[in-house]
Amino acid sequence: MASTVASDTSDPTSASAASGRRPGYGQLLRTPGALTFLLPGFAARQPFAMLTIGIVLLVQHTTGSYGSAGAVAAVTGVSMALFAPQSGKFADRFGQRAVLVPGVVVHSVSVAVLTALALADAPLWALFAAAVPTGASIPQVGPMVRARWAAAVGGTPLMPTAAAFESVTDEFTFVVGPVLATALCTGVHPAAGLIAEAALTLAGGLLFAAQRRTQPAFGRPGGAHAGTKRTSALSVPGVRVLAVAFLGIGSVFGGMQVSLTAFTEEIGEPGMNGLLYGLFAAGNMLAGIAVGAIAWKTGPRRRMVLGYVGLTVAASLLWTAHSVVLLGALGLVVGLCIAPALITGYTLVEPLVAASSRTEAFTWLTGAVALGQAGAVTVAGRLADAHGASAGFLVPLAGTALALITLLALRSRLVPQAHSRTVARGIGHRVPVTVD
Repeated sequence: MASTVASDTSDPTSASAASGRRPGYGQLLRTPGALTFLLPGFAARQPFAMLTIGIVLLVQHTTGSYGSAGAVAAVTGVSMALFAPQSGKFADRFGQRAVLVPGVVVHSVSVAVLTALALADAPLWALFAAAVPTGASIPQVGPMVRARWAAAVGGTPLMPTAAAFESVTDEFTFVVGPVLATALCTGVHPAAGLIAEAALTLAGGLLFAAQRRTQPAFGRPGGAHAGTKRTSALSVPGVRVLAVAFLGIGSVFGGMQVSLTAFTEEIGEPGMNGLLYGLFAAGNMLAGIAVGAIAWKTGPRRRMVLGYVGLTVAASLLWTAHSVVLLGALGLVVGLCIAPALITGYTLVEPLVAASSRTEAFTWLTGAVALGQAGAVTVAGRLADAHGASAGFLVPLAGTALALITLLALRSRLVPQAHSRTVARGIGHRVPVTVD
């Protein structure tokens, strides 16, 4: 089922909507002010793709255990998952700059402390303690960029294109980030990946925070949302369902990172780790480009379910791979299946929640990915230590299968309430909104 309202031809996206064509990436990038936050936003979130693999490589080097390395990385992920929604809530209330500037400073200092403790052979509990502020202070640049897109093009045919563009950008960072971190850790020093992550976070985050003109309106007294009742984005049933789906996606990221590291160590080619993970991320990026370019006739809820079925099937084959070529090919296929689920999930958020809670909603999904990744790196690390890399690849299968069952059972909650199906963009501008 779909709900549509009249289109205003004065809106530059209405011609595309009327003709049934999705606006392209070129039209998206011509959105006023877009490039001013896109370029620094890309630089600011690049380090996020380096953090988990940087921790795994450093801690495994100093302790000799994938289980310990995965556990430290998991504490970071759990901490991020718990604190990220609060960061998003504060950004909605006080503005992105007020949250981001102190956040990147704390994060850089925390990473430096964690790195120093690992190199000093500190006990595992000390690494866990340092991992908590490291994860809690991870800058939520991706959700902040998505919130800026939603403020600029929300409720128009450009919004799905923006969601696809953001997925491509995210995955490009996961092509570059793991390769860069691995190269630094294996070719320069085991701590070099984390040191670079901290430096890039600080520089990129401050540059992004300086782009004040494009940040969304926030709820200061007398501001855009003054006088409105503020509720948590997690109170929306559809957001909770999407969070579970994103937990499963996180299990793929975490399981792949640890298991690929263990696999390349087993075959005596640790430098191949970044390449294999890059293939996985490249598949995601390529699929994201395609998803954003297609004018879908199928509604987003149905696409979410179908995409997740494909992801679960692809993930179920990973544990069977015993060669670099086959694992690279399967990783590419899994990556191709992740993008449709991720993009559609982020697209579904925009009509589900109020604008005053949008950054928080995006951070719940990002936090869910981090939490799923945290659990996956812990379990996959233990399995890899005890039974080899192949056992670690069972984690993405289990995570996606459980999430798929939940998604199938509760997919009806992904439909917005009747009052939110009509989305306004400005005064007098109405655009079609597909809800199924």
